[in-house]
Amino acid sequence: MKKKMLLLFSHQLTQKQKEDAIRIWGVEEFISLPESLQCIWSDISPDLASLEDYLKPIKAFVDEASNENDLILIQGDFGASYMMVNESKKRNLTPVYATTQRVVEECIDGDKKVKKSIFEHRRFRKYEY
Repeated sequence: MKKKMLLLFSHQLTQKQKEDAIRIWGVEEFISLPESLQCIWSDISPDLASLEDYLKPIKAFVDEASNENDLILIQGDFGASYMMVNESKKRNLTPVYATTQRVVEECIDGDKKVKKSIFEHRRFRKYEY
């Protein structure tokens, strides 16, 4: 069975992130949310009092798409991430998040000082408690 990384976040993996997941974690397949579920994950209303019912379709997808010991990259709304980390651990998945290093470049453009922040992937780190 191929080791997978499910992607519960709102961006595309960079090539460096893919290479890191393959090299360090042994990932052989990346599983993105279907478009309808991606919309749910990426646009969580701050007006919802609870996310329990709202996240049911995401939980069902994770159950269906994952196998024990697969990785699951979880980043997004803090409450939703917290809930899905806990759900992932119950299912014997390995929840991770991406860490970055910010590199700041400054240049002078006439009378202006321009700062540009570049975020470089460093590693995936396990959620631990």
